Amino acid sequence: MKQITTEIILLIAIVLFCYHIPQKEHIPRIPDKVEIHYKPQPHPDSLRQWLQGTEHELEEMQYYLRVHDVTDEGYNMVASYYATLKHRKHQLQYRFAYPVNTDTTHHFIKAKDRLMPAVKTNGGYWRYGHFHIGQPLNGKAIVSDSSKRIVLAVYDADTIVTATRYDSLGTYRGQMSAYLQASGQGTYDAHDGSHYEGFFLNDQRHGFGFESSPHHQVRIGAWKEGHFLGEKIQYTNERIYGIDISRYQHEQGRKRFGINWRQLRITSLGKRHDIGGRTFPVSFVYIKSTESTSIRNRYFLQDYTAARARRIPVGAYHFFSLQTAPEAQATYFVNHTLFRKGDFPPVLDVEPNDAQIQKIGGDEELMRRIRIFMEIVERRTGMRPILYISQMFINQHMKNATDIKQKYNVWIARYGEYKPDVKLVYWQLCADGHVNGIKGAVDINVFNGYQGQWDEFVRTGFHR
Repeated sequence: MKQITTEIILLIAIVLFCYHIPQKEHIPRIPDKVEIHYKPQPHPDSLRQWLQGTEHELEEMQYYLRVHDVTDEGYNMVASYYATLKHRKHQLQYRFAYPVNTDTTHHFIKAKDRLMPAVKTNGGYWRYGHFHIGQPLNGKAIVSDSSKRIVLAVYDADTIVTATRYDSLGTYRGQMSAYLQASGQGTYDAHDGSHYEGFFLNDQRHGFGFESSPHHQVRIGAWKEGHFLGEKIQYTNERIYGIDISRYQHEQGRKRFGINWRQLRITSLGKRHDIGGRTFPVSFVYIKSTESTSIRNRYFLQDYTAARARRIPVGAYHFFSLQTAPEAQATYFVNHTLFRKGDFPPVLDVEPNDAQIQKIGGDEELMRRIRIFMEIVERRTGMRPILYISQMFINQHMKNATDIKQKYNVWIARYGEYKPDVKLVYWQLCADGHVNGIKGAVDINVFNGYQGQWDEFVRTGFHR
């Protein structure tokens, strides 16, 4: 896709020719004419593949932009690249619709027409037929690093200001160390269409950055030694926070506690999430209603009634069992739970361990049971349910359940400092939060979006 210009090809030839120059009298002379071979247009199949990859990237970035705003770190960076992708798509569509000759073209470039920057070598640099020893280099130069990769750099007093490096996988542009390693801020555009923008250290992605790729969703956040750690969100008042509760908020051993619904206020997001002393309102509540086909939460009705009385959006969830049929569980859940106009979509809480999954026949059987439960509940309530799972569960057991991930909103439980890197409606970010009016620890959740997306979700019951 990325065309290597005739100038760069020539520079590569110069560097490979001049890299090991021991002394001035051995300076090579560049031929008067150099033959260049290039194809001006990729094959239509390659264009089609690039166009499909670009469309995938645009979809992923559109999702990112929907659930973030300008207060999030890196938002403007992503928005800028999104505009670049849209322009690329238009170019690809035009080139696909109006292809040009794909035959190899031969050109001879005369010496007087060549770009002639300095060529930095061992012991000095070469410019316009003269070798300079012991003098600082200023301006453009080309050099080959220890891995024979070509670097086009801008020098100031022998120090690299910025550089462009070409390798077999793509092109790096940005800051470099004296050892010609990517260090500081830069971008990397791979030949497969992937784009990374952010910070590097010793030739590895390190620090804040984002990656857009035709092969996976947008990755934005912290990187360490080339590995993506995840996105850290800013816990501001613009975020939408809520809680989920069960009988454990009412019982501790033999002691019984009520909930003071007038005092509800989130005061802690758990020990892993620092909120700097701020507090947040409780904007939604989910209450456990049933489990399997015989267990009911004795506090469901009073908590449900109290939440609605305080005009807090409320929803109910069912804890899934692998011991009983999904049809029976769905019926039990619907028959013993209140669903009124304005309530949030019901939730299926799925938390089996690996041994339990293997006992029933593996992932495919579990996904079949989940589909049955969700379809029955949706048909009976008129609301599309939400699937509550852990990120480990979705990574290990839902590789062949694309239909479930696409059809249903996902509520992820992940207690680390990084936001889950899947599409979701809620993130349960801790199980050790604290809320005024409730005794003991409380699960705290954050909506994946801001007020505009929240208003739409309240209205429609589905988060796009």
